[in-house]
Amino acid sequence: MDIIVEQPAHARLITAEDREVPVSALLRYAADDPLAVFVDFPPEATLAGDEVTWTFARSLLDQGLRAPAGHGDVQIWPYGRTRTVLELHSPCGLALLQFPTSALRRFLLHTYAVVPAGQEDVEAVVERGLSSLFGGV
Repeated sequence: MDIIVEQPAHARLITAEDREVPVSALLRYAADDPLAVFVDFPPEATLAGDEVTWTFARSLLDQGLRAPAGHGDVQIWPYGRTRTVLELHSPCGLALLQFPTSALRRFLLHTYAVVPAGQEDVEAVVERGLSSLFGGV
């Protein structure tokens, strides 16, 4: 059985008008995909009205809690002592979210309790990815 870590989180979406809108999210981690973390947003928090999941490297979250990290679609950086910004880019636009740093840190620590940093089975991840990509069994 694969171990999954799930943690509800509350964020603030920063609008173009500089307003902060509360948004709920679910932080997820699965031991069978040890390099990634997932952030699920419910339909009411998305433009299209469908649940949306963002996937990015667990190491990016770790780095972004301490200093600006990431390039491209996902960027993370500390904002003061108590908040962390998650910037998400998609073809539909940009979302700028502030999460409590303590919530993200707690989630990350729970993931490391399941699979410690540096002990991810990268070979198995690559093998599953290639098998999926090339239609293997």
